[in-house]
Amino acid sequence: MSSDEQLSLFDSSDLGASATPQNQALIPTSAKIPIPPGTYQTMAQIAQHCNQCHRCGLGENRTHAVVGRGNLQAPIMIVGEAPGQNEDETGLPFVGKSGQLLEKILAAVKLNTEQDVYICNVNKCRPPNNRPPTTEEMAACRPYLLEQIRMVDPKIILLTGATALKGLTGDKRGITKIRGTWIEWEGRLCMPIFHPSYLLRNASREQGSPKWLMWQDIQAVRAKLDEIRNN
Repeated sequence: MSSDEQLSLFDSSDLGASATPQNQALIPTSAKIPIPPGTYQTMAQIAQHCNQCHRCGLGENRTHAVVGRGNLQAPIMIVGEAPGQNEDETGLPFVGKSGQLLEKILAAVKLNTEQDVYICNVNKCRPPNNRPPTTEEMAACRPYLLEQIRMVDPKIILLTGATALKGLTGDKRGITKIRGTWIEWEGRLCMPIFHPSYLLRNASREQGSPKWLMWQDIQAVRAKLDEIRNN
């Protein structure tokens, strides 16, 4: 699709000659219709489209699309996998036990979601039985995430778990091999970290345990943020 044929996602009066009723009906309901960078001006616009979206099958059973929460100008963005039941019911990411643990981890290094962090997911709709989203589902939702990153413009992106890592960067490495490592993606600093739900399943705080490793990682994130601010 050439740029002059690109379908407007907002105003049907802007649609070109190719804008038949058939392809208008695909907006934003088909992954075949691209979402160009700069399409959205506000998170409210993204939320409106996500709650109408059927770019993949997950929209068929959602209660709410889960777009994000936190500071829209935060220096740190945390990207999760997909909503669970609590998130689907409330429309907010990381509000269950995993979210409570995440808040404690952030607070331990004096970070909070009102000032320092914006939280979102690769996928905005809950997969059945909380299964991981498929490659196709992540690809269909990825343009929304890219628009969120563009608007928030974070200095640091934390990717919670292998699915979030793969969904944003395409990196298929296991989280135990890459967690705590700074990687550069599209000119941004990213760090894969354990998902809080994984920490809930591993209670040990012994040296080398997932919780111990997470403590090392979040301290490194705090130090990197301080370094960026000081420079």
